[in-house]
Amino acid sequence: MSTLTIAAVQTNIQWLDKAKNLANLAERLDSIKSADLIVLPETFSTGFGMDDEAIQEPQQSGMVYEWMQQQSIKHNAVIAGSVFVEDAGRKRNRFYWIYPNGETYFYDKRHLFRLGHEEQYVNPGTSREVFEINQIRILPQVCYDLRFPVWSRNRQDYDVMVNVANWPIMRRDAWDTLLKARAMENQVFVVGVNRVGLDGKNVDHSGGTAIYDFLGRAIVSAEDNQQQIIQMTIDIDELKAFRQSYPMLKDADDFEIKI
Repeated sequence: MSTLTIAAVQTNIQWLDKAKNLANLAERLDSIKSADLIVLPETFSTGFGMDDEAIQEPQQSGMVYEWMQQQSIKHNAVIAGSVFVEDAGRKRNRFYWIYPNGETYFYDKRHLFRLGHEEQYVNPGTSREVFEINQIRILPQVCYDLRFPVWSRNRQDYDVMVNVANWPIMRRDAWDTLLKARAMENQVFVVGVNRVGLDGKNVDHSGGTAIYDFLGRAIVSAEDNQQQIIQMTIDIDELKAFRQSYPMLKDADDFEIKI
């Protein structure tokens, strides 16, 4: 298959309340008739409260992980989103990628948000991952990763970038601009999934959940400040045809990332 149907979920996350957030999301996901991939925001079950010990989950187990498995089976779709998990007395900001058959992969957020003191509580990821659905290659990213283009540089090894975030309204222009830039410079579709609402640290979020094509055009986007699910079916054959007509990636500089 050359197509991928994506459901991007923009939601208001209730601060540190896993049960309420999961119940709210389960109800909203019931409106999805069919999708290959369902994407939830960064820390969708708790909000960005990395300094609270109660929010972390065991690795590949626990309430939130089991809920994701159940939702993946129910909707017959990959479900993805980030969760704080335990890691050697600290945490990881873990982007789970769960298939309906139970197969699980993950990417740990590499770039920790220093302004919010994330690095004081969270261990950074050490590897770049690429996942697949329908033989379509997908690069997972988490929030602040978006500001570091070398980390997301397309080595002709992916077709879609997915970034899940708690990106505040005060820096919303950067979110919109960088999503568009990553799509154009890497010749990929980009899916940006952000939250809305005020969090427990009095930080406001306006959303900006959208799917961009390889020309940097927002082909579908959510309403600001609204809980909403947007859906789009993208065609990778269109992307391949564009890359053939404008083979920019063949002229990209070679480099090595040292971790």
